[in-house]
Amino acid sequence: MDFRRLLPLLVFGMCQIGSAQSPAYGVGRSPTADEIHAWDISISPTGQELPPGRGTAKEGAQLYLQKGCAGCHGRTGSGSQAPTLIRSDGSTRSSTPCLVPCVNDNNVMALHSPFATVMWDYINRGMPIGKEGTLQPDEVYALTAFLLFRNGVIGEGRNAKSQRLRAAAGGVEAWKAKTAELP
Repeated sequence: MDFRRLLPLLVFGMCQIGSAQSPAYGVGRSPTADEIHAWDISISPTGQELPPGRGTAKEGAQLYLQKGCAGCHGRTGSGSQAPTLIRSDGSTRSSTPCLVPCVNDNNVMALHSPFATVMWDYINRGMPIGKEGTLQPDEVYALTAFLLFRNGVIGEGRNAKSQRLRAAAGGVEAWKAKTAELP
């Protein structure tokens, strides 16, 4: 095809692309800074974005049952179809197949997460199934403390709170190697 015949098509196409990039559609509006802040719920491994709060393993044990965690993860945190949260004693084996990716006793979810802040973020955003985002920060801290306690990372009496999770940004394995306790 002759370039002179192709030139009008190229110009027309470029104009269409330019109009598609136009900011004036007359539909919607730009979000406000407060709206963006409300949607930005991600928590980094350093935990700088964690909200204030605290929770104990004892509180977390009660919440684990009250919020229905046991329905998917099993009463003991293992042996069910959902990912294993608490390493079992080896006496029970699930007859149901493990969901992919399979997180079982060889790869416990609470130890699979490299940082407690990541575990906090996942619980906060994705649990309980069907009611995601309904847990209050203190409830998420308590559930995080419960899982860390039951997997031997922290002592039962320790609080999980924003300052401690931020200070433990070295990860679960680093805590175990140093003190077996959150700071």
